[in-house]
Amino acid sequence: MSGTKTYRDIFNLKGRKAIVTGGSRGIGKGLAEALAAHGADVAIVVKSSMDRAETLVDELKVSGVDSFAIKADVADEDDVKRMVQTVVDRWGRIDILVNNAGIVLPANAEDCTLDSWRQTMAVNLDGVFLTSQAVGRQMIKQKSGSIINIGSMSGRIVNWPFRHAAYNVSKAGVHMLTKCLATEWAEHGIRVNAIAPGYIMTELTDEVLKEHPTVVSEHWAKGAVQNRIGTVEELAGVTIYLASGASSFTTGEIVTVDGGLTLR
Repeated sequence: MSGTKTYRDIFNLKGRKAIVTGGSRGIGKGLAEALAAHGADVAIVVKSSMDRAETLVDELKVSGVDSFAIKADVADEDDVKRMVQTVVDRWGRIDILVNNAGIVLPANAEDCTLDSWRQTMAVNLDGVFLTSQAVGRQMIKQKSGSIINIGSMSGRIVNWPFRHAAYNVSKAGVHMLTKCLATEWAEHGIRVNAIAPGYIMTELTDEVLKEHPTVVSEHWAKGAVQNRIGTVEELAGVTIYLASGASSFTTGEIVTVDGGLTLR
């Protein structure tokens, strides 16, 4: 019979080794901070913003965890393999992977270039596959691990009024990839889940707010039954749940956190 101490410890990540891609800003930064706050050592993977990543690393170390930054392009297979090997060389294992790196290139479908389409798929879908594959090989050796993919409500619905079919399709692909990997890797003790955020206040949202204030207030906020957009902090709880032993019987799930936007 479980005691109260068991329940107090179910979210404890002390000693766990985590990778967060696209971890220097926005959602990735917030989730890296949340993992570190619960005791995980965190590797921050970025394609270009190393200055931001190094600043975050210094902040995380203050909390008593180990952290370091790696420059890598998740859409480049050799880069991904090098990144994963760097983490394994340092820590000997990988317990948590958060596939957060992503891009959005808005365009009407009739105007979207093939290059833009392929670039979106390369980062948002190929990147999740390549990183999950490389990390998955290590987790298979360990017989344990939790992979958390950042999908989107855009993988469930066609959100409006911006047009970005490539982004929507890429995130729907992430959701299905999540289910496939969860099914294949369950026998190895690996759980694979995804979070599908709604509109979240980040630096990107701030830019949209400046250029298109009515889109945020009239469409994004009012589309949710809670009548607002969310914060990065409101994604932390589900991330810690999926990363920790609290979700030991949860795999292949797409957890929507959108203030009820997709309810109507």
